[in-house]
Order: sequence, then structure tokens, then C-alpha cells
Amino acid sequence: MNTSSDTSLAGQHAVVTGGGSGIGAAIAQALLQAGARVTLMGRNAQRLEAQREHCAALGDVACISMDVTQEDSVARAFEQAGAVDILVNNAGQAQAAPFSHTDMALWQRMLDVNLTGVFLGTRAVLPGMLERGHGRIVNVASTAGQIGYAYVAAYCAAKHGVIGLTRSLALETATRGITVNAVCPGYTETELLHASLEQITSKTSRTEAQARETLLRSNPQRRFVSPAQVANAVLWLCSPGAEAITGQSISISGGEVM
Repeated sequence: MNTSSDTSLAGQHAVVTGGGSGIGAAIAQALLQAGARVTLMGRNAQRLEAQREHCAALGDVACISMDVTQEDSVARAFEQAGAVDILVNNAGQAQAAPFSHTDMALWQRMLDVNLTGVFLGTRAVLPGMLERGHGRIVNVASTAGQIGYAYVAAYCAAKHGVIGLTRSLALETATRGITVNAVCPGYTETELLHASLEQITSKTSRTEAQARETLLRSNPQRRFVSPAQVANAVLWLCSPGAEAITGQSISISGGEVM
């Protein structure tokens, strides 16, 4: 499906939050290759611009700097972006700590970035989608929204919240031409994974190779997910033929979650 000749999303405008790198960048590229016009959003203006330049040959791509945790910033960004047909709430952040060391600042930060950001972005686009009778919302959650992991209680709580929000909104919009789904990647080859590996090696005596092996044990395929594999799932949910798929949390994890 993800080929340069695909025009299945021609004429549609997609917004990808956290679109400057990793999974967000891969999703943006997949949507562009399917003919969509894409706006990248995120906090790092330089990274967004670099990604915009990288994707420019694929199609019509723009970028807008904003902070998903700030209501005013989100409202301004989406007002600037205009009508949105496809929203991919991808921006996220993970931070580990034992529960006994999880203070209010860490707890609130995980909720703000991973859950409130999804709420604010969705709230910005939903009225227009309802008015037009068409829309696709895909929330990038995590297997941490489907099961539990030790030492990331705040992150797991936020991602479980994303899945709950996804299911609730899918029911509210089921007869309005809008689908709302979540994709739930396992450990994916991104900067977030590299940060997790660094945290393991800095706090234990393990090498990076040993840290990688520790994380890979949870994946029956014994390999990390690639950003492109997540992007392909998002593209499918946004493409013609997926209209009956709503309220789902699709695990992209090599069989870790069944």
C-alpha cells in the first residue's frame, strides 16, 4: 500500500503530532506517499523543518511548532493548519522510575504529554470532522496501554487512558463518518528506545547489547518494531476500506500482546 504511486488519500489533509522524528516522521512519509497533504506538528521547530525538507520530494508538507500540553498552543496551531481530515496523535514521552520515586512532577508530565495532548488535539479537529461527516483519528498509544510494565507506572496509566479515550470517542462518533483507533507499538527502533537502553546501561552493569537482549525477550519475534511497520498500520486505518474499523487498539509488537 505504501508506494509512491498510491493516491488513495489524495485531497485529504493529515496532521501528525510529534512528526519531527521516529514513528511520527515515518507516518508522515507514508501519508504523503498515499497522496495526502501533511502538516507536521511538534515542539522542536528545527527538527520539524529538517523533516519537512526531507519529505518535500514526497508531496505537500508543512510544519507548525506547538506544544501538545498547552491548550492555547494547540488551539493556535490547528487554527493555522485549517481543516483536518486525518489526525494522528503521535506526540509522546516516556520516563521510568520506581513507583516509590514517582513524584507529582513526573506523574503530571506523563499525563500531560501522553494523554492530555491527545485530548487537546482531538478536541481541535473533531467539530470540523463532524460538520463534514468524515474523519480519521489514530492515536499512537503503546503496548503499555494494553498491559503493565514495571517502573513506568505513570506512562502505563497515561497510555491506558489513551485507549479508553479512543474507545469512548469511537462510540460517540460511530454513526458520523468518523473512525477513532489506536495503534500500540512494542519496543520500536526510535530515539525513545535508545533513551531506554541508555537508562538501563547507566543504572545497571549491563552493556547495550545485554540491555537490548533484555528488552527483546518480551517480543516473540525477537526483534524490535520498525517505525515503518507502525506507519503502515496507521496508513491502513486511514485508507478507503477501513471504514468499519473503529474503537480498536491494534498491537504492533511481534506477538507480545495477543
